[in-house]
Amino acid sequence: MIEILEYRGHIRNWKTLCEDLSIDSSLTRERREEKIIIEAYKKWGHDMAEHIYGMFAFALSDGEKIFCMRDQFGTKPFYYYQTADGKLLFGTTICRIMEQEGFVKELNVDMLQIYMSLTYVAGEDTFFKGVKKLMPAHWLEFENGKLTVERYWTPAFNPDNTKSLDEWADEIHNTIQKIFPEVKEDGETAESFLSGGVDSSYVLAMSDVKVTDSCGYDDERFDESGLAKQTADILGRENNRCRITPEQYFDIVPYVMYNMEQPLGDASAIVFAIACKATAEHTKICYSGEGADEFFGGYNMYRNAERYGDNLKNFYVGNTNIMKEDEKQKILKSYNPDVLPINLVKHIYDETEGLDPLTKMSDVDIQIWLEGDIYLNVDKMSTSAGLEIRMPLTDMRVFDIASRLPSKYKVNDEMNKVAFRTAASKVLPDEIAFRKKLGFIVPIRIWLADERYNSDVKAKFNSEMAEKFFNIDEINAIFNDYIGGNSDNWRKIWTIYTFLVWYEEYFVKR
Repeated sequence: MIEILEYRGHIRNWKTLCEDLSIDSSLTRERREEKIIIEAYKKWGHDMAEHIYGMFAFALSDGEKIFCMRDQFGTKPFYYYQTADGKLLFGTTICRIMEQEGFVKELNVDMLQIYMSLTYVAGEDTFFKGVKKLMPAHWLEFENGKLTVERYWTPAFNPDNTKSLDEWADEIHNTIQKIFPEVKEDGETAESFLSGGVDSSYVLAMSDVKVTDSCGYDDERFDESGLAKQTADILGRENNRCRITPEQYFDIVPYVMYNMEQPLGDASAIVFAIACKATAEHTKICYSGEGADEFFGGYNMYRNAERYGDNLKNFYVGNTNIMKEDEKQKILKSYNPDVLPINLVKHIYDETEGLDPLTKMSDVDIQIWLEGDIYLNVDKMSTSAGLEIRMPLTDMRVFDIASRLPSKYKVNDEMNKVAFRTAASKVLPDEIAFRKKLGFIVPIRIWLADERYNSDVKAKFNSEMAEKFFNIDEINAIFNDYIGGNSDNWRKIWTIYTFLVWYEEYFVKR
């Protein structure tokens, strides 16, 4: 008998799958999706993910065998751990594994070197020794004490230069039109996160949601909520604005680090956590626009791709890289010269050999940054708030277009996401569709220097905890340099601080 042991996700093409697999479509969503996983496994086995569109991570038992799988992009997390006596522990949360007999909690101190550069936990290892991530597009089998983990899908890029920009824009738009009826079923109501950018605006324009949710600050230099309100007004939707104060921001950091289960130095994660809690007060489903930047060339750094050329493989490890090795050697008490961020992406450069530099950068971010930072943040913070987030632009059918789209239609000298913006302009005014990318800006670089808010940062930088891992004089020198006016240091300070907050939550308090 096949039985679902763990499942998290949302299957979009459930109607087609119910027909193909002879499943009663009137079942509740939970029961229906479990039946789809079971019947798809029976029919297609290891190839079942080829037939499913959506987000998923699951474990099932098939007699004595345990089979686990994670979707192609890693939108839902999945972890596993082998005990000293060979038993397999697994779950969609690390806390679920920690509760089980045989788990031994130990810090994987080597991961701190990766974290100090990337600001997130990349690759299959975690901060808990022995706890592994089942990576995106992988399946796992465990039978008779034997563990097998294999990759079932690899991003492939085959640029097609035969089509015009308008033809590409039509294909993007038509595909998203096809996907949207699957994102929400009859009887469900949803809201939509809305910033000042094209991704969330396009998602909103394509949806039938009536209410949008935005974040803002009193400092107008960082506040996109006015642009979001303008977009909502133009599209005839309501807009809720969550005003975030520095006190609120710093107060919630321990909650975020605990529920994230691993440290995350992305300052926007704190804002997102606050937004999820506020939004969950009036809806249980919300749309968000993740995926488009990585698929379609959305980051401003991508415009330097040609200039980097073949040198990319020597330094580009993803969207963030804030500390070099010589600096980490000065800061860290324990340094392993074999633990290098670049090792995490060597296989990606092998896979993209012969492709253009922009494609290589995008693929690194799709395989490393999205899973380790963006999707982790979305899943953990929404789940902890009791909110379900659906990301219409993260879809294999959307990626299929991006994989064939020539780089000249992703980025040019004047613009990023060229074809995507052109598609969005079919339903958005040009001033929104072609608005310059602002990024999700947080005033943390200012707040960290303010004595009203940084007392806990200073305390942790001089704590016994910090002395276990860092040379105190060195990290305080970075902090003092920042206070003295070097605002570029804020990311380093925040990354050290978030690690210490996380460590306190998991290894001091518990």
